Amino acid sequence: MPRINNDKFYKSALKKHGATAKGLNWHDDYSQQKRFEVIYELIKDDIQTGNTIVDAGCGFGDFYTFLSDIPLSYSFQAGAWELDYIGYEIVEENVKIARERTGQRIIQKDILKGSLEVADFYIASGSMNILSRFETFLFIERCFDHSKKGFVFNLLYGKDESRSFNYFLPQEIKHFAKKFTSSTSNFQAGDWELDVLVKSGYLPHDFTIYLKKSIPKSLKNQN
Repeated sequence: MPRINNDKFYKSALKKHGATAKGLNWHDDYSQQKRFEVIYELIKDDIQTGNTIVDAGCGFGDFYTFLSDIPLSYSFQAGAWELDYIGYEIVEENVKIARERTGQRIIQKDILKGSLEVADFYIASGSMNILSRFETFLFIERCFDHSKKGFVFNLLYGKDESRSFNYFLPQEIKHFAKKFTSSTSNFQAGDWELDVLVKSGYLPHDFTIYLKKSIPKSLKNQN
């Protein structure tokens, strides 16, 4: 089970702050948007027209809004690239808001238990901040396994000393990810090698990891 009551944690924030960043227990709009920027920067060069992104724990669908608002000078724009966005969200009230805001397919789902779709990318921002460590590893494994190109997510940076919030060190995730190989994946995306990209320093007590399924060097050399 999560460290604190998940339903109460988010519903109380929504009741107090409305459908805002604080309504998802973010400190402010800036901290939410900064995390989105880092996620986008990590995957932007790998996105192709028609790719599918599953936003695991999508809240109000704000990552879709972020993508849609990226200036034309960037290499990606949601509408122009015909991005297929799918949001998974466990809190019923958030699902309703996300559907109204985005007009996209938003599904009420528990990532740890429900059936997941195969997508090019899975992303998660703040979705694991109150999970237990066991739940965190399961969340990562399931999302990565159902991705064709990779899974990018953020976590709170620090030692696991809080009863309420879920802190990790990047090396712990790197060590856990060593188990991931193309031969053990349930959903084959061809042969791939795992690249683990880590980004930190953009906000205090936060880091982002991109578990990327890269084409093996041996196959690249054949082209």
